[in-house]
Amino acid sequence: MAVVDLNEITVAQPLAAERRGVSITRRIWRAAFASYEFRIGLAIFVILVAAALFYPWLSGIDPTKLNVSAKLNAPWFIGDKWMWSAPLGTDQLGRDMLVRSLVGLRYSLLIGFSTVALMLVVGCTIGMLSGYYGGKVDLILMRLTDAQLSIPMIILAITVLGVSRPTIPAIILVLGLSSWPVYARVTRSVVMTERKQEYVRAAQVSGASNLRIMLFLLAPLIMPPVIFISVLDVARMMIFESILGFIGLGVQPPTPTFGNIIADGRKYLLNAWWIATMPGVFLCFTLTSVNLMGATLERARNRIYGGAL
Repeated sequence: MAVVDLNEITVAQPLAAERRGVSITRRIWRAAFASYEFRIGLAIFVILVAAALFYPWLSGIDPTKLNVSAKLNAPWFIGDKWMWSAPLGTDQLGRDMLVRSLVGLRYSLLIGFSTVALMLVVGCTIGMLSGYYGGKVDLILMRLTDAQLSIPMIILAITVLGVSRPTIPAIILVLGLSSWPVYARVTRSVVMTERKQEYVRAAQVSGASNLRIMLFLLAPLIMPPVIFISVLDVARMMIFESILGFIGLGVQPPTPTFGNIIADGRKYLLNAWWIATMPGVFLCFTLTSVNLMGATLERARNRIYGGAL
């Protein structure tokens, strides 16, 4: 009769589970990248990010510098000549709209990605603890999650930022701490299912700590269900950042953001419509590219992750 080495079992099962989570995530990315929709969205996104990062620097134009003699110049496609210094026109103070829109995109992306990163850390941590330990820990953390869900995010953001100075860290903190419950619930459901599996028991028998089990065995399995949520949330956070800027609770002038540029331009919609329109066009293209990638990832996840479980 063959002799079974328990040490090999307790090591092999956790390693196989860890590889399974990473493998599923890679398969989702590969399946999504095979779609032309994902590649189109990725191409648009990369072009916009590269332009936002490098064009203001390469042009040497200060987005906050006033030039009243060049105010309200029209974009090249409706003007009588090409303006190399301001191809998308200037605003009411003579500031270049292309540079201001790209700098606004830079801040919008920074806030969007930073907010989603905070949401992931907070939500996945709470969901992991709740699902793994269960009992009173689960009860307390889920009631906290329910309480957070009962508070509309935009109301909380307006309340907090209305009584404090709306800096970039403050905006990220408010948006991030008001939007984590979705990640907590998704993580909890995955962990509650996986903690009953044999590989978790094998890891416990082999002496692995709870922290090691959560970080190296369960965390990779959380990535597939939350990956498309996080991509779509980047677009959602960019919209909320623009809304806050439009009502005066975002990043404050003279720093250009989509929200405050559009808010300034609404006074000139009749004779200088490009002031409010150009930031909206950049925002529209960015959100379209992110949504294309997120929707493709969601379809790939539904095909692969569902079958893998």
